[in-house]
Amino acid sequence: MKGLTAKEEEIMGFFWEKGPLFVKEMLAFYEEPKPHFNTLSTIVRGLEDKGFLAHFTFGNTYQYYAIVSEEEFRKGTLRNVVSKYFNNSYLSAVSSLVKEENISLEELKQLIAEVEQAHRKK
Repeated sequence: MKGLTAKEEEIMGFFWEKGPLFVKEMLAFYEEPKPHFNTLSTIVRGLEDKGFLAHFTFGNTYQYYAIVSEEEFRKGTLRNVVSKYFNNSYLSAVSSLVKEENISLEELKQLIAEVEQAHRKK
C-alpha cells in the first residue's frame, strides 16, 4: 500500500468520517484561510490515482468516496513500519515499545490475552 502525505491523510480522514463528498463540500471542514478549491481537487485526484478514492459522476462534477477503509490503511501502515524499522519482526516492535516504556505491563498483559484469544478462535 502506498504511503500518504500528511495532507492526503487529513483528507482521507474526511472521507472515512463523513462518507462520500464533493470537493466543494470539503471546504467547509477548514478554517480560514481555506485551501483553494483547485488545491483540494488536485490532492483528491491524486488519492484516486493512488487507489484510495473512486468517484460517482454527477453531470460535470464528481462525488468521491473511499475505497480503502481506515482499518485497511492502518494495518498497511503498521506493516510498512514494522517492515522498514523492525526487520519484519512484530516482536521487535513490541519490545521497542516496552523498552521505551510506551507500553505498560497491564497493556502488555492485555495484548497477550488478545493474542491468546485470537489463536483460540483459529
